[in-house]
Amino acid sequence: MTDTVLKKSMVQHLIANFGHMQTERFISLITKEPFDYTEWRRDLYEDMTVEELSKKAMDNRKNKRVAQTQGA
Repeated sequence: MTDTVLKKSMVQHLIANFGHMQTERFISLITKEPFDYTEWRRDLYEDMTVEELSKKAMDNRKNKRVAQTQGA
């Protein structure tokens, strides 16, 4: 996948899930200030217990399997 295809796909995903205004807002927030994705990911789940994180991961995996069987 090229960088252009990835960017286009992600913007389409954001618009489909959050609308044009929130997508523009998100992009503005990301580009406005230095953003360390690795650091952000490290802190993303720090308030969750291992059990909560595990359930979230299992639910996500289940949802992906359902989507694949439905041709999404």
